[in-house]
Amino acid sequence: MNILDRIAATKREEIALKQQVVPEARLRDSALMQREPASMKASLSARSYGIIAEHKRRSPSRAVINQALTVQQVVRGYTAGGAGAVSVLTDGTYFGGSLEDLLLARAVTDLPLLRKEFILEPYQVLEARAHGADAILLIAALLEPGQIEALAGQARELGMEVLLEVHDREELDKSPLGSADMIGVNNRNLKTFEVDLATSHSLAGLIPDTALRITESGLGKPGELRELRDSGYRGFLMGESFMKQDDPGKALKAFLKTLEA
Repeated sequence: MNILDRIAATKREEIALKQQVVPEARLRDSALMQREPASMKASLSARSYGIIAEHKRRSPSRAVINQALTVQQVVRGYTAGGAGAVSVLTDGTYFGGSLEDLLLARAVTDLPLLRKEFILEPYQVLEARAHGADAILLIAALLEPGQIEALAGQARELGMEVLLEVHDREELDKSPLGSADMIGVNNRNLKTFEVDLATSHSLAGLIPDTALRITESGLGKPGELRELRDSGYRGFLMGESFMKQDDPGKALKAFLKTLEA
């Protein structure tokens, strides 16, 4: 059983328990359900380099990244630093996140928010909308094509956009790409945790132009982003590069200044 299988097993148990305590009707009564979601795709497309700056306290591959700062401090910094969108990890067991992080992020920024989560059930899509998300992540390695279509359809009905994540050619080929507003290529091998940016370069030409191309994991050098942009990417999901700094927002601002020089 790889890390993704373990996470999925934990997540299914969590979902079943949460549904007993917080029924869907209560989620639909959330005040944030009245808010009009922002377009993450448009926000990223409007920038030379659409940085999706991520709030991430820890990860299975790196025990602790940054647990000294509040989510409010990080997200305010990202907003001032020039991010095109903010990704908020809401998984608690493996990443130290929570839905409360999403709420607090929503309270301090007007930027589009991505709920970064291992989404398996419609309940989680409704959760995302009720807690202020503008977009959700769907991971092709976790879902069958029919599940992707159903979850993406629900997201669109709720006014949200979909970022579909793939790790290789096989996942890209089997996925219903028309269901996604954005397609992300994760450069991290889930079995070995090794990162290879060649994954994004090799898959760029296979992603339809109807979807915004996003590259994820292992990004940190301006030259790498320039090369990926030349390959067709307009969105760049970056977490550890900024979160490992004492001031993630300041680090983002400095990075963008170097990148656009």
